[in-house]
Amino acid sequence: MNAEIISVGTEILLGNIINTNAAFLAEECASLGISVFYQTTVGDNRERLLETMKLSAGRADLLVITGGLGPTQDDLTKETAAEWLGVPLVEDPHTKEKIRQFFQRLGRSKIAENNWKQALVPEGAIVLDNPNGSAPGLILERDRQIMILLPGPPEELVSLWKSAVVPYLKKKQDGVIRSRIVKVCGIGESDAEMLIRDLISEQTNPTIATYAKTGEVHLRITASADTEKEAYGLTDKMVAKLGERFGSNIYTSSKDVTLEMAFIDLLKKRGYSLTTAESCTGGMLAGRIINVPGASDVYDRGFITYSNKAKEDILDVSAETLAKYGAVSYETAYEMACGAARNAGADVAIAVTGVAGPGGGTAEKPVGLVYIGVFVSGHVKAVECHFPGDRAKIRMYTVARALTLARAEILALSD
Repeated sequence: MNAEIISVGTEILLGNIINTNAAFLAEECASLGISVFYQTTVGDNRERLLETMKLSAGRADLLVITGGLGPTQDDLTKETAAEWLGVPLVEDPHTKEKIRQFFQRLGRSKIAENNWKQALVPEGAIVLDNPNGSAPGLILERDRQIMILLPGPPEELVSLWKSAVVPYLKKKQDGVIRSRIVKVCGIGESDAEMLIRDLISEQTNPTIATYAKTGEVHLRITASADTEKEAYGLTDKMVAKLGERFGSNIYTSSKDVTLEMAFIDLLKKRGYSLTTAESCTGGMLAGRIINVPGASDVYDRGFITYSNKAKEDILDVSAETLAKYGAVSYETAYEMACGAARNAGADVAIAVTGVAGPGGGTAEKPVGLVYIGVFVSGHVKAVECHFPGDRAKIRMYTVARALTLARAEILALSD
């Protein structure tokens, strides 16, 4: 089965919002073994939307269309879909009651008349209840072609997709398709691909695809078989082969585990406590750490020391070091890590200092230059890094590399 994702909304075309729905749906389709060959964005215009539907129907088995299901006049997706299919819109009593209940939960006894528009559905449609909004999802079938209409708000779309659409699509597939994700840190996408080039060139079933993330590489293994057990047997064999190639650079083979989650789990297993000392990242590193439930078991406190004075007063970085080498230096990162560990009484400390830009760079210390210091049980290491991009990207890369380096140092000392 191949699919096309159609995103409806003038606000997307104008760049007013980021289209996270398309990224989510593309990844989800890949995990189901559904190939997405096209993604299209079209504004809130009936003629152009109808033209897009006709074009997409000629090249895809499955059309997943997001947005344009709301109560306003420019919400035209289901009306246009009904026109393309040549069927009328009919009122669905079940959906009308769900809309009434939705607004009742919000404490609104008076419902604007245009909201009842959302109870009109193309005749013959499979209606998907939306627990998080008033617009239902819809599945339309014609011959061997499927059109799935989903509301635009991401929290509504994701919920409907997982609870209703995925089970529906699985029933439509021949056999079973299952995927596994292997997540790698400390190695770039091009190097990762070189390590498994032979596996990629020889792939048939399962298949391997690499995805570059900020400071990470994800590898998706997808297998098809007659049964779930056989499919997972194929993916498990490939995961084992990847383990031989990447070793400790693999931090998880679970889709839902993030780098910070794996790092916190490693600290817990080693019985280590953690602190952070941040300059250019200004709390982003601590933020990723405390995103993890249970991080307080290992993380007691962190330090944001943006100025030289703060580095001296809070982390005991010497004035001589700052005067001789500067705040952005190997020596300062080293002393920041030592001072943070000492003052927090922590087993592990991660320190970052750098030039995030856009200003402040020099020929000797350009924008993107970052030093990361790691303290692990008395062992200290500092490294120089260079990151591309704007201020936000540099800071994100810094956090990812800091977590990766700290993880590597802990593993190295444990071997």
